[in-house]
Amino acid sequence: MTGQRAGHLAMLLFSLLVAGSFALGSLAANEISPSALNAVRFWIATVIIGGVALSTTGFSRAAVAAPWRYVVLAALFTTYFVLMFEGLKTAPAVSAAAVFTLTPILAAGFGWLLLRQVLTPRIALALLIGALGAIWVIFRADVAAILRFELGRGEFIYFCGCIAHAIYTPLVRKLNRGETAVVFSFGVLLAGSVLLTVWGWGDLMATDWGALPGIVWVTILYTAVFASAATFVLLQFATLRLPSSKVMAYTYLTPSWVIVWALALGGTPPPALVLAGLLLTIVALALLLREE
Repeated sequence: MTGQRAGHLAMLLFSLLVAGSFALGSLAANEISPSALNAVRFWIATVIIGGVALSTTGFSRAAVAAPWRYVVLAALFTTYFVLMFEGLKTAPAVSAAAVFTLTPILAAGFGWLLLRQVLTPRIALALLIGALGAIWVIFRADVAAILRFELGRGEFIYFCGCIAHAIYTPLVRKLNRGETAVVFSFGVLLAGSVLLTVWGWGDLMATDWGALPGIVWVTILYTAVFASAATFVLLQFATLRLPSSKVMAYTYLTPSWVIVWALALGGTPPPALVLAGLLLTIVALALLLREE
């Protein structure tokens, strides 16, 4: 399998795993502080990835050089996750996932600023189509709401987090100095765990951990193992093999995966008009993945 094909496969799995965090997160978001939840899940993910790194490649002296790189990346990614769960307190899972699909066009912009990655006309068209589809879903197919730009509070909060995610994607390639995906992910996760613990110390101490409902623990474990440890490695792996715009193209699958997750968890499908927006995001994905 070529490096690019492996990168595409990694991002396909990434989109499926990320969708699960939206579906579960929307059920747990109002039961626990976002900073407390993310601090615990980051520490669990750090232990998992650290164990994998020790048992495979190990840690070289070069990997601990310039540790500020991990702090910068961790600040961006922890911001994204905290704002995601804060947004999910009021934003429906499918709507939040649609906000996530705006990250490719943002990542393309930051990819040009940081790496001078240039968009072709076809990729620019695909990003525009995807953004239109996302807006249609975010505003729940309500043309009047779109014209008035009535954006929900949860969607706006999460959009701010997506800006941080979009900066993170090209910055990984810029700051990586040859470290493997697992080792680099461990550095970011460890830095993120420390940042979240310091930032959310008050929430961590105030949380009655024994009284939390089961869905919170399911969400913590899922997001730690699959939506943190696994997706961190998958994202680092793909980012080193694909342009930023194509890496983030797979976010266009997330709303569709969220619907699948929601149905599996006993939810109801969105209205037919909203599905039209999801079809646009899939068209955008197909355009982005075509070879030049």
